[in-house]
Amino acid sequence: MGKTIFPVSVVLAASLIGAATAAMTSTAAGGEQEKCYGVALKGQNDCATVTGLHCAGTSTVDYQGDSWKLVPKGTCTAISTPLGLGSLTPIDRPA
Repeated sequence: MGKTIFPVSVVLAASLIGAATAAMTSTAAGGEQEKCYGVALKGQNDCATVTGLHCAGTSTVDYQGDSWKLVPKGTCTAISTPLGLGSLTPIDRPA
């Protein structure tokens, strides 16, 4: 049986797809972190909120229920704020 030789473009494409997939997985998972709603101080949220704020640093009040902060995985619901515990889903709080 002869050796199978793959064209360089196929090998390159496969390695790029693998790298992109790993990067997306790491980014999506936050590298062992999770989104924790209702724990960010005013202007210190990590990104988008349900009410239309578009990115990091745009929360308008402390502990805004629909803004999130990345925290170590498994710690969110143990984070205590003056308004209650952190949540893995948006919290219905007045903005």
